[in-house]
Amino acid sequence: MPPSPRSNVVVPLLTEPAGAKLRRVTAGSAIYERLHSAIVSLQMPPGMPLQEKRIAEEFGVSRTPVREALLRLAEAGLVDIFPQSGTFVSLVPVAAIPEAVVIRKSLEGTTVETATAIAAPADIARLDAIIARQRVHAAHNETSLFHEQDEAFHEAIAGIAGYPGIWSILKTVKIQIDRARRLTLPALGRMESVIEEHVTIRNAIAAHDVEGARAAMMHHLSAVIPDVAELRIMHPDYFC
Repeated sequence: MPPSPRSNVVVPLLTEPAGAKLRRVTAGSAIYERLHSAIVSLQMPPGMPLQEKRIAEEFGVSRTPVREALLRLAEAGLVDIFPQSGTFVSLVPVAAIPEAVVIRKSLEGTTVETATAIAAPADIARLDAIIARQRVHAAHNETSLFHEQDEAFHEAIAGIAGYPGIWSILKTVKIQIDRARRLTLPALGRMESVIEEHVTIRNAIAAHDVEGARAAMMHHLSAVIPDVAELRIMHPDYFC
């Protein structure tokens, strides 16, 4: 059954995220990327109806690339298409989260171990710059920008390890975790805790302490996984 419509939610689909760069993409890909970002960030919340006509008008395109984008989002588990009822942002599937956690811990355990063994001073400086930006965003309570730098930190570690493809895989695996996590970042002190955990990981990498870096990463990943049971109580319409 489709979720309860949230027809009162109005989202300016053409609003560019902060720091976004223009690049040449097909209409379908541009729509997909914009909707993907809005859904994962909860700008478009679970259960929100998506109207092909409205999206096509806002992008100034026909419905064909809109349908293309919506089908890709459905394959990614971010929208549900009900032929007789319409298209809706999907609810967050609780059952998908535990497996995603296992995959993330396994792959990021590998990247942080490898990065720790080979990290150069320039790599540590790169991590320091990301953490510095996180401190600024936390001080201004800029949760979306903070989350972007959180992603950048983990992506940087994969890059240092020489495994950028692992991060590409993880981005698809952890989509539902990210949606749930967006509900936890506003919690008092959570951003500061994330920074402290990142600093611990950074220090272990700088010291080439492979075991310490892996332990710090496992602790961090366990801490960032949301308490889904509690979130379901707070946001019962968001989960299935």
